[in-house]
Amino acid sequence: MRASEQILDRLEREPALDPVAERVSAFWSTVLRSPRLRDLLSGRRIGHPLHPAAVLVPAGTLLGATALDLTRDPDLRPAARRLIGIGLLSAAPAAVAGWSDWLDTEDAERRVGLVHAASNVVGIASYATSWWQRRRGGTGLAAGLTGAAALGLGGWLGGHLAYALGVGVDTTAFQHGPAEWTDVLAASEVTTALHQVDVGAVSVLLTRVDGRVVAIDNRCTHRGGPLADGERDGDCVVCPWHASRFDLISGAPLQGPASRPQPVYEVREVDGRVEIRRTEVRALRTNPVGPQPARALAGRH
Repeated sequence: MRASEQILDRLEREPALDPVAERVSAFWSTVLRSPRLRDLLSGRRIGHPLHPAAVLVPAGTLLGATALDLTRDPDLRPAARRLIGIGLLSAAPAAVAGWSDWLDTEDAERRVGLVHAASNVVGIASYATSWWQRRRGGTGLAAGLTGAAALGLGGWLGGHLAYALGVGVDTTAFQHGPAEWTDVLAASEVTTALHQVDVGAVSVLLTRVDGRVVAIDNRCTHRGGPLADGERDGDCVVCPWHASRFDLISGAPLQGPASRPQPVYEVREVDGRVEIRRTEVRALRTNPVGPQPARALAGRH
């Protein structure tokens, strides 16, 4: 195992971080107790988590300032100071969006996320010190380089959170239901209540809306909560884990923290039975698992 992986594995398993995480969670749960604010910070309106997009401005401007410093051109120092100022101002909303996402994590994800945030706080504080030193006539170079190193560490941990631990990734991204019409249960069993059926390895939520049977994926796209265990509110279902609200017909997220829609299945009733299918065009959803005939792999790579 590479040294970097050993460090990350130890970090994921470090119980000493848990008491700190609990205190930090209590603080941000109070600050971000407004459902409307959590919905805004989730990125639901843009279709994916807000935090990764929001960090582009502070990261770009702050690291850009350090790049200007490294030229050693004194004429560029005013521009570098202005870039740091922009970066510091734009860091606050990006950080708050990140803390909002972090509140819905547990265990390894929560521990890595805590250190990720701490690294970024050190980076921002270092750049703030650099900005103040520049205003008083100093170069602020050492503080700026410290800030760049801390943000680099934070970025590395952020990449691990997203690409290795899957935080912020649609939890249904690598699963798919039947492509052909598949019998799932008797039509008489489907009422306006939330009903779960397992179709192969996929869990599907069925119910009736205006008398018509509808079906969406039962696994919440946000953190994987079982929607059938949630509550129905009109033509919506509310996730039991983090209260994301989805339209039962379109699967659209109507309230965060979920930002991705639920996969929707075609439904038909035949001879008193309910059949479902879903036409899938996304390759990563439909890549075969396990040994496959050669013809099944044709065209996939």
